[in-house]
Amino acid sequence: MATLTGVGVGPGDPELLTVKAVRVLREADLVLVPVMADRAEPTATAVAPGADAGRAERIVRAHVAADRLRRLPFALDDRGGVTARRAAAWDAAARVVVEAIDAGARSLAFATIGDPNVYSTFGYLAQGVRALRPAVRVATVPGVTAMQELAARSGTPLCEGREPLTLLPATAGLALFADALAGPGTVVAYKGWRRHPELLAELRRHGRLTDAVLGRSLGLPGERIGPVDDAEHDLPYLSTLLVPARRDRRGGKL
Repeated sequence: MATLTGVGVGPGDPELLTVKAVRVLREADLVLVPVMADRAEPTATAVAPGADAGRAERIVRAHVAADRLRRLPFALDDRGGVTARRAAAWDAAARVVVEAIDAGARSLAFATIGDPNVYSTFGYLAQGVRALRPAVRVATVPGVTAMQELAARSGTPLCEGREPLTLLPATAGLALFADALAGPGTVVAYKGWRRHPELLAELRRHGRLTDAVLGRSLGLPGERIGPVDDAEHDLPYLSTLLVPARRDRRGGKL
């Protein structure tokens, strides 16, 4: 039975991969990495050692030789739900996996930034592969998420005692973010690049701007970790906003 494993490779720092993640990547018959598709029909492409690499690929290259990698184009920049281009990319990627299995591969690893079960492309790929080959076993190896890395780097505990932790994408709308800020716990917003001014306004409205922390390009060149302010106008898509719960004394939420 062939196995397709989604491997979480963390937000950017190659040292954040787990021992299991490195082992699974190195033992796989084929390691697949997502890349941005152009406007042409998506097809899998081989990886040249000197070619520009996506974030997941750059992380994986610290542990696996480039000639063992294969790129799968996805419509990562599409917005507006399941577009025709996005669905076509999912289907094409699934076919590549099935073709590799039919050619004899029994262990395939798909490297995904962060964790494969948290806002990951891997889930869509796995669904497509299962539809074509129901017998394929699907597994995941958890990875360090951006919110964990930002919490560690900024010295900000994510949750204490009875505090809830809310993780949401800013693309889901401002209402969900506002409702979370009105609650008692920590709020983390992903993908806030285009909505940063609106998020900033909500932080001010709820009196939670002072303690908020913004992380951009975590583990990559150009990384920035610090307070949230009006000066950030060029946030990357994968920016992370961490708003810690209000805490007035040690152990106050026990």
